[in-house]
Amino acid sequence: MASKLFTPIDLRRVRVKNRIFVSPMCQYSAVDGVPNDWHLVHLGARAVGGAGLVFTEATAVSPEGRISPHDAGLWNDEQQQAFSRIAAFIKEQGAAVGMQLAHAGRKASVEAPWRGAPAVAEDAGGWQPLAPSAIPFAPQRPAPREMTLAEIEQVVADFAAAAERARLAGFQVLELHLAHGYLLHEFLSPLSNRREDRYGGSLENRARLPLAAARAVREAWPEDQPLFARISATDWVEGGWDLEQSVQLAGWLKEAGVDLIDCSSGGLTPDARIPVGPGYQTRFATAIRERVGIATGAVGLITEPEQAEQIVATGLADCVFLARELLRDPHWPLHAARRLRVDLPWPPQYERAR
Repeated sequence: MASKLFTPIDLRRVRVKNRIFVSPMCQYSAVDGVPNDWHLVHLGARAVGGAGLVFTEATAVSPEGRISPHDAGLWNDEQQQAFSRIAAFIKEQGAAVGMQLAHAGRKASVEAPWRGAPAVAEDAGGWQPLAPSAIPFAPQRPAPREMTLAEIEQVVADFAAAAERARLAGFQVLELHLAHGYLLHEFLSPLSNRREDRYGGSLENRARLPLAAARAVREAWPEDQPLFARISATDWVEGGWDLEQSVQLAGWLKEAGVDLIDCSSGGLTPDARIPVGPGYQTRFATAIRERVGIATGAVGLITEPEQAEQIVATGLADCVFLARELLRDPHWPLHAARRLRVDLPWPPQYERAR
């Protein structure tokens, strides 16, 4: 039986050779937002390893939008030039190349996870985070500053400007980061958004900024190239963001020109109780795919080739996003093809080991 996982998928006019996508994974290794040789080798290795689409880490649209001072960004020419080298190499390996655009919101200005992720003080190179409301992510974190209307409008402009830079750098796919407790997710969730103006209160108001960013990016991005959105389908907290609201949001994103919903969950609060297990988020991708009529991607503890094949072959999702499994094994797609009895070409430099 032919493998569905290793069939191409057409997204607007971009053909991706298979349905194994490299999920955005922060490396906390950039300098002043500029990616370097680490990023080239890290991302390039996943392209060499056979993935169909390789995404950059969450790439900040402004300096204050970085999670840490060591995150990649795309707000100046030096960053754009550095990313263009990476994008070119990935495409040379036969993979499509995507960029995730992000703003960290109240979760910004922290150290790398392997340093314990403490807040970085302003006198140590950090900054005061911005958020829809002055509610800290955790008790030990400093309170963010509630954004003004002018700052909200500036965020939309920053996303659009970064999309144009991504185009010039040679990227083929964009993804908006509306998940994991970062800025656009913070506006969506009633747990983090307590505003009383047109950006708070009702679902329509809480979705206003994410949808404005989606429309601005879609207008700046070429019509023949796809736009994704990563969402947290639920906060896993009573009274927070949930699947029903995600279904409504996905419909609005589809109307705004988004082509695929990348379905993750959680990240808004540190105390969420998440029932983690193999494929535990796949049901969100299935529900949105069936109820909204939009392509979806499944992510979260997808580790076995047969598991990934079953998700795609049975229509639970249109593709799978792999993260930690690809950190453990950059060549997972090549090995998965062998397990599924697919004759997938190897890089000629590696053929002797096939």
